[in-house]
Amino acid sequence: MFLTFVPHLLSLKNDKSIISEMRNQEMGLFDGLMGNAAQHDNKSVEKELQGVLVPNENVDLAFKLVRDLIVFTDKRLIIVDKQGVTGKKVEYKSIPYKSISRFSVETSGHFDLDAELKIWISSAELPAESLQFRKDKNIVAIQQALASAVLF
Repeated sequence: MFLTFVPHLLSLKNDKSIISEMRNQEMGLFDGLMGNAAQHDNKSVEKELQGVLVPNENVDLAFKLVRDLIVFTDKRLIIVDKQGVTGKKVEYKSIPYKSISRFSVETSGHFDLDAELKIWISSAELPAESLQFRKDKNIVAIQQALASAVLF
């Protein structure tokens, strides 16, 4: 009886892992729609940005935020801002790491559901870029990537 029960447990475990994987994919889509940054595949981002990237520039890390992208390459930070209803109008903001003088990350709280990343260029008084996230766990990963790129 034990021998016939073990394969059933193994198939149950496989079913649970498949269901878990499906839920993770659904949550990734849901997070993106809700304004949460979801990590994005580097190769697909390199393909999408082939006209923007210079030769031998590689994507290290990318996050998708609804339609927009935050891309860390080995040379700069690229913020892709898709505009309009169709998203055909696209602004590519390129910020060399050496020009970033400081940045701040404000995490979300219990009542304030937004997290925010601000980036200052050179000696500017106001931030050159301010990105809003909905109660986002990836803001820490984005901050770590930015710190690694700017400080080292």
